[in-house]
Amino acid sequence: STKMKRKNRDRMRMDKELVQQTRLRIEQADQIMVTAHTRPDGDAIGSVLGLGLALQAEGKQVQMVLADGVPNPLRFLPGSDQIATHPKGPVDMVIVVDSGSLDRVGNVINNVEHIDVNIDHHPDNTRFAEVNILDPQAVSASQMLAVMLPELGLKISPMVASNLLAGMITDTIGFKTENMSPNALRLAADLFEAGADLPKLYHHGIAEKTFEAARYIGAGLSRLTRQNGIVWTALSLKDRKETNYPGRDDADLVNILSAIDSAEVALIFIEQHNNQVKISWRTRSTEIDVSRAAHIYGGGGHKAAAGAMVEGSLEEVQADVVSKTKKILFSQEEGEDSRAR
Repeated sequence: STKMKRKNRDRMRMDKELVQQTRLRIEQADQIMVTAHTRPDGDAIGSVLGLGLALQAEGKQVQMVLADGVPNPLRFLPGSDQIATHPKGPVDMVIVVDSGSLDRVGNVINNVEHIDVNIDHHPDNTRFAEVNILDPQAVSASQMLAVMLPELGLKISPMVASNLLAGMITDTIGFKTENMSPNALRLAADLFEAGADLPKLYHHGIAEKTFEAARYIGAGLSRLTRQNGIVWTALSLKDRKETNYPGRDDADLVNILSAIDSAEVALIFIEQHNNQVKISWRTRSTEIDVSRAAHIYGGGGHKAAAGAMVEGSLEEVQADVVSKTKKILFSQEEGEDSRAR
């Protein structure tokens, strides 16, 4: 049937032998830890929960661990109260999802001898596990898991479907990114049919904002700057304190910036403690690869979205990153600043 052909086409992207190796490891394991990158987004959390809950349903003892826990806006995800910030006791299998490199996972793997399986969609993945299942064409790690779980002998319950669909929704900003495909939409429909509440997940994962987040976003918009196709702004620790915003992120402000019609590249700088600045790059252009800029600062990501953490003051980092981003991604000369007052 057409549906079967479609599913087989999706499965061909991932090496069947590697998926079978993963299934054997799961069958032989009793204590499994599932983890993902620090500062987890919806795809990281949805993937950890989707896989972890599916493993629990098969009787496995599962620890779902994220070094930074679950941020408040994503605690609506079913099962998120099970996610710990530190592993407890020994494990005999470790699965890392949605992480391109091991150093992004944080201290949860400090006492781990090896990583059994790495399931990821980042094109710059460093293949740090014994079994690496990679698909750079996938829109999210959660999409990969939605295809893989039946191959691993795991069921997609309504709770599992909800987490996987949430991961797909958030990583594609509501199915709007350039890497969206017909297959990804069909898979989202399958998860919807399996019991995930698409309208609710979209509202909580994309649309909903707290009053504090709205004020925090407003602080960033008030100092918006544009130059030579780059639009950028910064969020300081003072902004966070004055608006009472609880997170360490940008409250999705970068997605607003990337929607500006003159923004070939959107940049946002978020001041952190310990003299560090978190940077996010976005582009809608199919001819620009923002991960090239992120790599210079030890970061990574995708062609359309990338990030990095840089040491230095907010002002110094802004000036350096904007300058280097222009040189790396554009060949045009610098023009005059145009600031929104």
